[in-house]
Amino acid sequence: MTSTLDISRTRHVAKVFLNRPDVRNAFNDTVIAELTAAFTQLGTDPELRVIVLGGHGKAFCAGADLAWMRTMADYSWDENRADAQALADMLWTIYRCPVPIVGRIHGDCYAGGLGLAAVCDVLVAREGVQFCLSEARLGLMPATIAPYVIRALGEQAARRYFITAERFDAARAQALGLVHEVAAAEALDAKVDEVVATLAGNGPAALRACKRLVQDFAGRPIDEALRTDSVRRIAGIRASVEGKEGVQSFLSKRAPAWQGTPS
Repeated sequence: MTSTLDISRTRHVAKVFLNRPDVRNAFNDTVIAELTAAFTQLGTDPELRVIVLGGHGKAFCAGADLAWMRTMADYSWDENRADAQALADMLWTIYRCPVPIVGRIHGDCYAGGLGLAAVCDVLVAREGVQFCLSEARLGLMPATIAPYVIRALGEQAARRYFITAERFDAARAQALGLVHEVAAAEALDAKVDEVVATLAGNGPAALRACKRLVQDFAGRPIDEALRTDSVRRIAGIRASVEGKEGVQSFLSKRAPAWQGTPS
């Protein structure tokens, strides 16, 4: 049970929606704890193939809740560190969730909300949605979300938007590589469903292995250790039950055993 999230699922697909529309789905300590718990639990479900992360109301996520920020105004260094650690742990939990995550960005995505978007594997955004790393305007910096935003946005773009705190729209976000698909408001859910169906039709174990492959290999030097690791991984998945079924079904021109579009 959660007080800040709307979670639903079918056999293979879960939907986790931020459900605080009155405060534009802003973070507070309860949201952070419930997101951490939700993705920890969903990540252990062997039946799950895709998670859709979205929000209700006008915004995807507006960053930190104002009331929560007021309580933090008089925090000591140690209290600020503990608070930031909880956010860092939440982002890491979602980032390392083995199940592929599709981000549904239907409304504005600011500050920590952009960090939440950046830990998704595929981002689908509505036309005209605004993104903003607004921390510098408040005399702060997006430190906790930075490892994920820099990877998703790119170093050069992050240089600009971290220090300018400018807004940029979905089209710009797509041009920079942060967003994968941009859709009109009336077509957003259809596009999300299309991506979900594509993912769910792939090998369930392969989905998780491919997600981990990118995370583990990105930025590493192409040295002997990396090459050895790549050989070990492909040998393992080729010898797996799923790998054998996938190749045999392809050669036999039939659908693999796992295939089927979830309801």
